[in-house]
Amino acid sequence: MTTMKFLIARPLALALATLFAIPAWAQLNTTPPATAPGAAPASTDAARDALAKKEGEGDQSALLQQTLTAVDKQYSLIRRKQIAVTYDLTYSYVGEERIVTDLANGSTTLFNIENTSSHSVTNTFSVDYGLLDNLTGNVTMPLISRYSDNNLSNGASNSLGDLSLGARWQPFEAKRDRPGLTMTSNVRLPTGRSPFKIIAGSGEATGSGVAAVTGGVSVNRIVDPVALFGSLNFTLSAPAKNLWQVNGTRILTRVQPGKTLGFGMGFAYALSYGISTTLSFQQAISAGSKLRFADGLEAKTHMQTSSILNMGLGYRISPKTTINLSVGIGLTPDSPNMTVGMNMPLNF
Repeated sequence: MTTMKFLIARPLALALATLFAIPAWAQLNTTPPATAPGAAPASTDAARDALAKKEGEGDQSALLQQTLTAVDKQYSLIRRKQIAVTYDLTYSYVGEERIVTDLANGSTTLFNIENTSSHSVTNTFSVDYGLLDNLTGNVTMPLISRYSDNNLSNGASNSLGDLSLGARWQPFEAKRDRPGLTMTSNVRLPTGRSPFKIIAGSGEATGSGVAAVTGGVSVNRIVDPVALFGSLNFTLSAPAKNLWQVNGTRILTRVQPGKTLGFGMGFAYALSYGISTTLSFQQAISAGSKLRFADGLEAKTHMQTSSILNMGLGYRISPKTTINLSVGIGLTPDSPNMTVGMNMPLNF
């Protein structure tokens, strides 16, 4: 799997390097065109008018702010009583090979390699409302389609995911010459199909199965034509109680998910008044979950680390509408192998 990730990441990295190299190459090869015989030489004013931005193109800083919103909504707010509706489409793939062994009397009686793959398509609708000029509320509703295939069985599920309610608050007025600071909070509701209540072969989970609260802080600084950003957050999850899920030869009755620390950083670069690129890194470290079974046995899972490198392209199709495309590559065994996403506003 590591080799496959390298084969995917290398062409994408080369393409990204080429993309950033194009403007520099163009600057080094800007030979003025020859003047046609009999034509008047181009004036300085004419050249200035040709290079000036056209009406409706907007500022690069505005494009960068929209790009930050697409990367993660925690980087921007909207004005009081305004409403913003956003649609996100995301595809993710997870594939792994597991060695299955059965030990009896100290010797191996079974040895085989189990191939497992999972495909997920998530349609997410988000509604932002400006409670105050520096306070924005948010409601997110995901619709998830998930298909999983392994050596023993396969199944598909299509249902609502976990709803979330959030708020973003800027304690200080945003100014161009200093970083913007935003405090974030989010409550996740277990409205999706719980992984702790699924019977083997009856479909796939579309939710986490537990409620969770997340608090964090994000910082961004726009230095036209570049925007730098970073974030830090912490998540606490409620336990899943009163379970009765058959897990091998035991029955699972309670799960206490571990705490999660997440952080991210990156930058956005405006290539023009209509096109921007992004490069970001996100990582989440989750402590082990505590499991309790009906026979009194208690166990704890290992700590998990998920890291993803994201590359994106934003294209402004109108002064109010920017479409953002992104590709993510998993960097650890606990991460999705690949993600592909699209973000666009619905309030044109």
